[in-house]
Amino acid sequence: MLTAKVTTKGQITIPKAVRDKLGLSPGERLLFKEENDEFVIKKIVLKSSLDKWVGYLNKSETTSSDEIVDELRG
Repeated sequence: MLTAKVTTKGQITIPKAVRDKLGLSPGERLLFKEENDEFVIKKIVLKSSLDKWVGYLNKSETTSSDEIVDELRG
């Protein structure tokens, strides 16, 4: 089991083993999700623009250009 200590500023250092396992780099974002009186920490993985376009190309229905632009802008 790994632990971390909270600083006076409310910050923690994520243990290296956890950073390596999640593939975390400086500046990446994490999601804190409450489940059954505990928190689960997950790495936020953003879809790249290319992934979004591939998804659109694989759709069987048509999508307007406005919908595509809105989706790409997030």
